[in-house]
Amino acid sequence: MSSWVRDETREERDTDGHRAPLGAFGHGPGGLLAAPVDPGHGHAARVTPSGAAWLASASPYPRSTLSLWESRPTAPAVLPCGSAFDVVNVPAVFGRRMLDRLWEEGPGSGPVAVHRGRMLLFAAPGTAHRLPALLHWEEWGGAIPSLLCHGRGDAVAVPALRPAGGAEGPAPSRWLVAPDGGQPWLPGPEVMLWACVRAVRAVSAAAVRVSIFPSADQSANVFHVSKRR
Repeated sequence: MSSWVRDETREERDTDGHRAPLGAFGHGPGGLLAAPVDPGHGHAARVTPSGAAWLASASPYPRSTLSLWESRPTAPAVLPCGSAFDVVNVPAVFGRRMLDRLWEEGPGSGPVAVHRGRMLLFAAPGTAHRLPALLHWEEWGGAIPSLLCHGRGDAVAVPALRPAGGAEGPAPSRWLVAPDGGQPWLPGPEVMLWACVRAVRAVSAAAVRVSIFPSADQSANVFHVSKRR
């Protein structure tokens, strides 16, 4: 078992002031003590030790999961939903619009990952059951592109705790907003509904051109008012 699992009282602070147990997946640029990046920076974030412990709490065997991650921090994992978190799974482009709304206009987001062209937004347990019903009730269900909700009885693939070195270009599975605490804030179904609706409205507003003049009819006769008698 790892040193930081055995002795959680020994801790230090990284350069951003986050507290982290000693010996947790290494230190410095190659370790996992860096704080998660802002989602607008466009590169993968790294999971902190307390964030890793939170993720592992979703597993039926959290200590075994942590031990595996310590030996293979660059390996992805599959975790069950419904206890520690639910996941709202949307296409990456639409997910980016949701994320923009959450950070620019709303309360922010919980952990967020990209996996094979999809965006995984971690949400409060119970969201997977409530969100589709809210979208249907508000008559927005048909406007959301290919939305999937993963809750109790489902499992999701989560990115590796640490990006693999030497890869060219962005990894197909990576963290945008990494878990950085033992109890990260998770949006509930109402917040996710709000983000979905705002994202749809943003797309609609960009596609509609508003003009005070009607479109010209090329076949119509044009008369100059200044020449009327």
